[in-house]
Amino acid sequence: MREALGLHPDSACDPAIRIDGEVARLRRDRLVLSYVVNGRIGKLRLPPVGPPARTDELWQHTCFEAFVRSAAGPGYYEFNFAPSTQWAVYRFAGYRSGMAVATESAAPRIAVRSSARHFALEAVIDLSPLPLPYQLGLSAVLEETSGRKSYWALAHPPGKPDFHHADCFTLELP
Repeated sequence: MREALGLHPDSACDPAIRIDGEVARLRRDRLVLSYVVNGRIGKLRLPPVGPPARTDELWQHTCFEAFVRSAAGPGYYEFNFAPSTQWAVYRFAGYRSGMAVATESAAPRIAVRSSARHFALEAVIDLSPLPLPYQLGLSAVLEETSGRKSYWALAHPPGKPDFHHADCFTLELP
């Protein structure tokens, strides 16, 4: 299922025209997440591709994110994917509480492609720690070469950008 991510009303982003997110299930516990940015890619701050490595605070620069929870409780996971192929996975006990590095999930596999008008990131994630059904929120932070950031998501709650908010978990995978 392919869905357009919307720009947060308080954000501006001159280089990006559109961001699409797509979710496909490989197996019961593996998902392929794809993010496609169309626009003036040269105006975005994209780090060079390097070896995949777990890295904190990726959301402070261009970063693609997925928030995944089970209907079984208030806990959820946050997956961060950088254009460099760096990544992070966190577990939360509840809304922005009880944050811990998630070590029970395998490292995501990340691939990127880029051209002057198109950037794509694909990540394969392991959801075996979570019981079905899954609810997902897809989001992105884009940093321009000027340093300005914009915030994109399938849905935005009222107020400042908040990808952790329950309103952002809009996709359901039975």
